[in-house]
Amino acid sequence: MENKIYDYLLTLGDNSLILGHRLSELCGHGPSLETDIALTNISLDLYGQVRNYFQYAAELSGEDASEDSIAFLRTEREYKNSWLVEQPNDDFAHVICRQFLFDSFHMPLMKQLCGSKDERIAAIAEKSIKESRYHERFSSEWMKRLGGGTEVSNQKLQAALNHLHPFINEFFQETPLDKEMKENGIGADLAALKEIYFTNVNTIIKEAELTIPEPNWRQTDGKLGFHSEHLGFILAELQYMQRAYPNSDW
Repeated sequence: MENKIYDYLLTLGDNSLILGHRLSELCGHGPSLETDIALTNISLDLYGQVRNYFQYAAELSGEDASEDSIAFLRTEREYKNSWLVEQPNDDFAHVICRQFLFDSFHMPLMKQLCGSKDERIAAIAEKSIKESRYHERFSSEWMKRLGGGTEVSNQKLQAALNHLHPFINEFFQETPLDKEMKENGIGADLAALKEIYFTNVNTIIKEAELTIPEPNWRQTDGKLGFHSEHLGFILAELQYMQRAYPNSDW
């Protein structure tokens, strides 16, 4: 069971790791100082969650693993994140829409994991709730602000939503690991989360004066290790220091 929990921790942590890196790319490039700092802080929050997941995973690995080796020294196929979080920072509308679509999943996921039979996972979720609630509020408010702003901001946000919406169904694709963790009371019930997710997402989309895209789900298997072309470029940057200078320590 420890091996299964290890794999599940990667599924949870990799989304925050890759999205946190995407947000870190924006440091110094936000549309205003306040927003720039907010996005950087969200990135730091996500990395804090990643550290908690990967410290636990390192303990379960039974090898000379550490949070750093798990984060930086796996191959592309060993990452379990969704395709959504890999998508690039094309413009501010894409950044906000991607964040909103993730936050709307992550917040109820953390709520559900607070009841996990695994005490460490439950504790991480409890610790993450306050941050996740802020992230969801931040991205939801920006969705409404951009959607209800100018004609140009509405059009750009609609274009971002049309591009990113096909990736969100992957959150609810139940792998054999997801099913086993659910049945053992450790992981989330993705089917239960799905109804909550689409109710909340569609409400905000309507409030943002946007059109809900027709379901046109992309075939994505990020949780099984199959990724878009973007992840390789992310890892080339993310892993550079650890691979160029092995065992470096701060």
